[in-house]
Amino acid sequence: MGSVLRYLVSGWVQRLSDTPLFPYGTLSVNVVGCLAIGLLGGWADNTELFSPGVRLFVLLGLLGGFTTYSTFGYETMALLRDRQTLAALGYVGLHLVLGFGAVALGYGLSTLRG
Repeated sequence: MGSVLRYLVSGWVQRLSDTPLFPYGTLSVNVVGCLAIGLLGGWADNTELFSPGVRLFVLLGLLGGFTTYSTFGYETMALLRDRQTLAALGYVGLHLVLGFGAVALGYGLSTLRG
């Protein structure tokens, strides 16, 4: 459900932007997903809004399918909340370096002729 919603929202926003030169659709989905997981995750942490099963479904299933970036943001926030600052910085750094490195490697591999 989250993936279908991501496809619909991202496409709608990209069409509204009237420019194919910048991925506004992806940016908007990531920001909205982060806002939603922060709000709902905060409520879930500080109230009894969700049962554990509903919490997993909404935060990791639905919103994780909408954008994994929101899950990344929430997990980083949880590390910071738990005073794991170095782990949070490492988590962010590893995502950036390894993620972009994996994209570059995959792109490079795709250009090889066998």
